[in-house]
Amino acid sequence: MRHVDFSPLYRSTVGFDRLFNLLDNRNFADQSQSYPPYNIERTGENTYRITMAVAGFDEKELSIEFQAHALTVKGEKSEEEATEQSEYLYRGIAKRAFERRFQLADHVEVENASLKNGLLHIDLVRNIPEAMKPRRIAIAAEAGDTAKTIEAQIAPQQVN
Repeated sequence: MRHVDFSPLYRSTVGFDRLFNLLDNRNFADQSQSYPPYNIERTGENTYRITMAVAGFDEKELSIEFQAHALTVKGEKSEEEATEQSEYLYRGIAKRAFERRFQLADHVEVENASLKNGLLHIDLVRNIPEAMKPRRIAIAAEAGDTAKTIEAQIAPQQVN
């Protein structure tokens, strides 16, 4: 396991300590988990979609929970009561339970979720509060007796 020292970044950044803690405490064993397979895509400037392949699960066996920047998707197969005994020669469709966690950035919320053709689609949207959006600031400069107003554009921050 590689360890990266983020302490030089603490000197020149403010408010990113949550991000650095996430990177420091990332459980690398979680990356080896491959079930169920999923995609994360950007569908617009402030919209995202997580698509998970959950073949064999229905809506009642899946749960989605969003709490404090964390999205948790759980799948628990209900025990099927077999009326007749059957013998599987090969069992390639997984019936195991799973729990997949995603860390979400600030202001990212779950918009909706749908299950279609064995794919669970979770749509996410980033709602940036009006107070955090870029805005024009008037700068007053005095030259002699008259006051001039110079408009300055605050560069929008790139939030990903």
